[in-house]
Amino acid sequence: MKRRVFAALLIGSAAGGAARLAAQPSNEVTIAASRFEFTPETVKAKVGQPLTFVLTSLDRIHGFKMPELGIRTDIVPDRETRVTITPTKPGSFVFFCDIFCGDGHEDMSGTLVVEA
Repeated sequence: MKRRVFAALLIGSAAGGAARLAAQPSNEVTIAASRFEFTPETVKAKVGQPLTFVLTSLDRIHGFKMPELGIRTDIVPDRETRVTITPTKPGSFVFFCDIFCGDGHEDMSGTLVVEA
C-alpha cells in the first residue's frame, strides 16, 4: 500500500513539474541597463515565438520603450522587470531609454531583430 501511495505521489509530482516547464516562456533574454547603454544592444527573436525581456538596472531608474510594439516600462534598481511579447512580423525594432540619465542618454538604445 505504501509503495502505491509513494508511486502515485512521484508520478503526480513529475507531471506537475512537466506542466510548469511547459508553461514557461520558450525564450528569455536578460537586458541590463546602465548609464547610456543596454547590454546586450541587439536581441534576436523569431516570428510567433514568445520572448520575455528580463530587465534589470545596474545604477538608477531607466525606461524601456519600444514604440513599434507598444512596450513601455520602468527598470528599477534591485528589481527584475519582465515583459513578454510574441512578435507577429519580421523586422528590426528599436528600443531605448526614455528617462533622462545624463549626457549620453540619447545614445542609450538597442535593437530587437525579428526573423521569419
